[in-house]
Amino acid sequence: MEITLINRTNQDAGQFSGLFEKIAASAEKKLGLKGNNEISVSFVRSRAIHQINLNYRGIDRPTDVISFAVNDNGFENMPEEIGNDLGDLFINIDYARRQAREYGHSYEREIAFLFTHGLLHCLGYDHMEESDEKVMFALQDEILNPIIGRDA
Repeated sequence: MEITLINRTNQDAGQFSGLFEKIAASAEKKLGLKGNNEISVSFVRSRAIHQINLNYRGIDRPTDVISFAVNDNGFENMPEEIGNDLGDLFINIDYARRQAREYGHSYEREIAFLFTHGLLHCLGYDHMEESDEKVMFALQDEILNPIIGRDA
């Protein structure tokens, strides 16, 4: 999977490139994905993600991660003209730091979790219904935990 990192912060986002590649490879294998898929990941601060959340979702607050799937109907329905572009993720590094402390794991683990969560959204998974949540959250664990465990 080709992962384009865009850093809109003063933090080093490049340090996560290898970790994201491992997660993406795990997801591709687990889900049986074919082709050269692409996704962009932007690292932003709370103010920027707040504005994105307000402008595109009508929610007037910051959040930890926002995903914009190219195809909201799921990966298997992807029109050919779109190619293998899965979409765009925005990860809020301010929330990631806070949540890492709250959950008692590393900042790296939290960033990896947010990437995995957003990637699954771009592949058509959601957690609006309890049954969908169980499926998505189980996949998150199966993809992420062998790479960077909860205690990391």
